[in-house]
Amino acid sequence: MANRIENQSKDQLDSRSERNERLIVYQFFPRILTNTRENPEPWGSLERNGSGKFNDLTPKLLRGLKSLGLNTLWLTGVIEHATKTDFSAYGIEPDHPAVLKGEAGSPYAIKDYYDVNPALAVDIDRRLDEFRNAVKRIHKEGLKVVIDFVPNHTARRYHSDKAPEGISDFGATDDTTCFYKRDNNYYYIPNQLFSPAINLMAEKGPYVEFPAKATGNDCFSAFCGENDWYETVKLNYGRDYGDGSEHYEPVPDTWLKMLHILRYWASLGVDGFRCDMVFMVPLPFWNWVIPQVKRDYPGVFFIGEIYDIGLYRPFLEYGHFDYLYDKVNLYDTLVGIERHNVSAARLTDCWKAVDGIGDSMLNFLENHDEVRFASTEFAGDPARVVPYLVVSAMMSRGPYLIYYGQELGERGEENEGFAGHNHRTTIFDYWSLDTLRRWYAGGNPGVSKLTQHEKWLRELYTRALHLCNDNDALREGGFFDLMYVNLQNPDFDPHSIYCWLRYHGDEVLLLVANFSREERRIKVNIPDLAFEMAGIKEGEFTTEDLLWGNRHKITLRKGVPVALQTGASDALIIPLKAIEKPLNPK
Repeated sequence: MANRIENQSKDQLDSRSERNERLIVYQFFPRILTNTRENPEPWGSLERNGSGKFNDLTPKLLRGLKSLGLNTLWLTGVIEHATKTDFSAYGIEPDHPAVLKGEAGSPYAIKDYYDVNPALAVDIDRRLDEFRNAVKRIHKEGLKVVIDFVPNHTARRYHSDKAPEGISDFGATDDTTCFYKRDNNYYYIPNQLFSPAINLMAEKGPYVEFPAKATGNDCFSAFCGENDWYETVKLNYGRDYGDGSEHYEPVPDTWLKMLHILRYWASLGVDGFRCDMVFMVPLPFWNWVIPQVKRDYPGVFFIGEIYDIGLYRPFLEYGHFDYLYDKVNLYDTLVGIERHNVSAARLTDCWKAVDGIGDSMLNFLENHDEVRFASTEFAGDPARVVPYLVVSAMMSRGPYLIYYGQELGERGEENEGFAGHNHRTTIFDYWSLDTLRRWYAGGNPGVSKLTQHEKWLRELYTRALHLCNDNDALREGGFFDLMYVNLQNPDFDPHSIYCWLRYHGDEVLLLVANFSREERRIKVNIPDLAFEMAGIKEGEFTTEDLLWGNRHKITLRKGVPVALQTGASDALIIPLKAIEKPLNPK
């Protein structure tokens, strides 16, 4: 079965063609992307360290981002969340600092689902208008907008000052005398004071929560630990975790509230939702809510964060998600190749695991939860990204994600405060990044202040990401794994080399990823079946690699291996047809 293309029904293929483009997503924190404050201080306040703004998302900046080959922006940290910054002068209730993480606070501890983060506004009283205008500018540049939808938990104290009339706060009408009640929004530990293994004292006095609420990571105790999500409270969707029973009819109050919230953001022009920890929310909720949102807003799409391959199909088929993270499959395998001596041949298992649903998998090398590729915890060298980028972006027709600064080799090696030295870029602190400051250049983005290596890397990402949509075979073509005919090939090392075909119409690409730190001369077997399925024409010709522009003399004959040379930590994307321009233009 290793030579099979991913199964797709005619309806799925037609739908894919109608969408035309693959989603190429750029995730960023607006408060960090355009923050020009130099020498930020660990644990620094908003006043000290500064923050980027919605207004910074100018046409010039957006065009600079779009030039990478993007068509979708995922703005992280948009919805108002708990923070140590005091915005009470603007009618926003201050949060208790004892149950917060970092000065900026966690973007996943939502305190008002109907408002935006005031730190992102120039005129805080008009913060929603500034967000709406940013969305309009993004759309005008031909880009889509994705924001986070956080359905599993809220901040420990929730209050909305922007909710439409008639919408009550989460927990406002809860019966707090019982652990579970269908129309309660939260779970309670009756007669227990919230007593986590953290210091609840602060200058403004102790944080008091009685009765204690269950904590967001399914900690149904008053005594959560410092590694629990102690800044959040678990939401109740009708599942009684006390006895395991489920109560979804009539529809629980939390379902109705969340439907209204999704429709609200869609009405503001949001194109898609990256849904946080979707498997912690009952699957019947997604089956109920997503079709209703799409009925009113047909173009809206849903991306689910999920970490169990066994749940992929239920969440796509019954849950109606458009896309899901493929973290525990492809991403973890790529990490294993780099860090744990996993064989490149294991990549065949990755597409097999999602055979038939591969187009719905969102692939990536970085996001806010994972270590930076260039950090010492992953590759340690951003230049080693080439084979990883080509494999993760070009094995399937699914969406692809990069994380801001990834295209510049950002290492995430700073200690920003709460996040500490964790090889990631902080999500909890006010901060700025030197790599991005130099590219952003005070609102005039460009490469003049980048190092030669950063320029090279950004150009690499630009070529690769553009290819994903500019090339028919990579955008919507079939896939043929060549490993099964090369595992016993004496002129091919399947432990460090992975190769496959992508094809569409007259376009056939041979892709080779070399994960080793050495140049390799290889001979690639292409079976007769691949010649037939991809429509490969036999012959001898000169072709030009799409990634680097290098020319290769190719002999294509059934039963004759294709001889190639690839650099260390490199990849080839070779059209199996002659170049149209002459070899010696002069």
